[in-house]
Amino acid sequence: MTALHTIALISDIHGNYPALKSVLDEIKNLNIKNIICLGDIAGYYPYINECIETIRSITDCVIMGNHDYYLAYNKNCPRSNSANKCLNYQKTVITKDNLLWLKTLAQYGIFNGINCVHGSWNNFLDEYLQPDFLKDKKFEQKFLASGHTHIPIIKKFNDFIYCNPGSVGQPRDKNNKASFAVFDGNDFKIIRVDYDIECTQLKMKECGFDEYFYKNLQFGLKIGAKTEGICL
Repeated sequence: MTALHTIALISDIHGNYPALKSVLDEIKNLNIKNIICLGDIAGYYPYINECIETIRSITDCVIMGNHDYYLAYNKNCPRSNSANKCLNYQKTVITKDNLLWLKTLAQYGIFNGINCVHGSWNNFLDEYLQPDFLKDKKFEQKFLASGHTHIPIIKKFNDFIYCNPGSVGQPRDKNNKASFAVFDGNDFKIIRVDYDIECTQLKMKECGFDEYFYKNLQFGLKIGAKTEGICL
């Protein structure tokens, strides 16, 4: 897969700047210039301004995620008190300019020929897409991408190819490496990179969060998931 015309797809950063930095360093190493962000810059971890400002500086191809929406419009996540406690922290530190920028994000876009949403094509923001749902759907574009599940996957159908690049900032597939995807015009590829998990965990502790909110990162799981029996 050559760098020429290759695009990187990132998603679900969730305020985890050390993870974002490692992903962007790898994208730079691959000499990839074009980046698509599939949403959820906000939520969970403490580096909300650093993450937003970095994304703003590298790409205009950004989709709004559900956590971006909650933060921008002062809403609560309907299913997670843990997520809301993290969002409440971010509400106290996000700059006015970054908050206003979040409100400008579209919930749907076609970038470089890729049809992009955060959740699904039924609910752009907040449906956890199961790829087999797409098999009977019709799209004008051959290439589709979404995030939200934090689980990387590439699925090929008769008429199109779907990719979820996984999560930069909170992987949930029992692999604690940050995840992203690259697209060469014909196919997608998932890439994983190490990052300084301890840095993010220590920052969460400094911000007053209990270990419950960040222990999961070292196991590649969502907050509150059982970690017993997982080998690293």
